[in-house]
Amino acid sequence: MATSTNGEDEQKGGGGSSSSSSTIHAKTLLKSESLYHYILETSVDPREPECLRELRRISAAHPRNIMTSAPDEVQFFGMLLKILNAKNTIELGVFTGYSLLATALALPHDGKEKNKGTLDFAFVDADKSNYLNYHERLVELVRVGGVIAYDNTLWEGTVAAPPDAPLSERDRMISEIMRAFNSVIAADPRVEISHLSIADGLTLCRRLG
Repeated sequence: MATSTNGEDEQKGGGGSSSSSSTIHAKTLLKSESLYHYILETSVDPREPECLRELRRISAAHPRNIMTSAPDEVQFFGMLLKILNAKNTIELGVFTGYSLLATALALPHDGKEKNKGTLDFAFVDADKSNYLNYHERLVELVRVGGVIAYDNTLWEGTVAAPPDAPLSERDRMISEIMRAFNSVIAADPRVEISHLSIADGLTLCRRLG
């Protein structure tokens, strides 16, 4: 069973879209419109369950659709969960539940929630200022070999922006938070990490013994 907690995520400016829209999904660093839609049309759309596709459409119409996970990222989670043979998962920050539904669909029928040291997978897309607090708790909850995934860890690429970059006060603040978080987990001996440029930056942490 996939367990969720609805942490309030920071909203970025602008709006997102689904593959049924004419514009690229706002929550992705991939800025080529044609390449992005090629990925959706050849990989996501042909295999996306109808219930997931419908929720994606509903989420795209929401005023705060920027908070919806990108569909290619959600598809990646589904495959990752199957590779892990995950049964026990948790998600922090669910918005409309698009990524949570994808997680539930990828779990076997005997998937369920357990406690310390038993989680196979955790996905964090909640308030960025608490990412380090979430990390400390999840490192205890996730089993050795399990994976913690953190969303938005590149924050629209602003983590690499120069000090004089023309950023909003909010983006500058969250960018600093994410840079600090990235530095801490990169040096954390309890996990090995892979920082991916999928969606708005996705960091995978594999729990070590």
